[in-house]
Amino acid sequence: MEDDQIVELFFQREQQGIAETQRKYGNYLQAIAYRILGSREDAEECVNDTFHLVWNRIPPERPTVLRMFLAKFARNCAINRYKAAHAAKRGGGETALAIEELGECIAGGSDPERSAMSEELSAAIRRFVRELPQREGDIFLRRYFFTENVKEIAERYGISQNNVSVTLNHTRKKLREYLLREQLM
Repeated sequence: MEDDQIVELFFQREQQGIAETQRKYGNYLQAIAYRILGSREDAEECVNDTFHLVWNRIPPERPTVLRMFLAKFARNCAINRYKAAHAAKRGGGETALAIEELGECIAGGSDPERSAMSEELSAAIRRFVRELPQREGDIFLRRYFFTENVKEIAERYGISQNNVSVTLNHTRKKLREYLLREQLM
């Protein structure tokens, strides 16, 4: 079934919309959540939570790219679950490492300040990634959106792990400069 047909089922409040979403994107969402959480059971719960969130968001929202709309919710759910489970632990794990790497690009501040800037910062990062050369943007997204490790990214693109690390470091520096220009740091 095409994405626009699935979205239309949600607008008609048909339960079939969830079934079709599960059929088409269930494995994809499971992979996103599993990569962050490392637990199939937790990932499955995040996917179920994602379907519940999407049911409540469509309508009124009408996503233009359903796959990315779903991925955003699955990823955020998994990250929130990861943070809750690892609140006392710092370091270790691919997700913690990816968050730590990006931390150097994002200004500090209190949680209320971060919440207030969250939407503006997210929009700025999306603009930044769209302006990157295709491969650089893909590597950045694979590391920081899908939390793939450097080895997996290197294998995917047939390049060395060092090349991936250098690309990510260069891209983070560019992001930092971009956010400074946008006055978000």
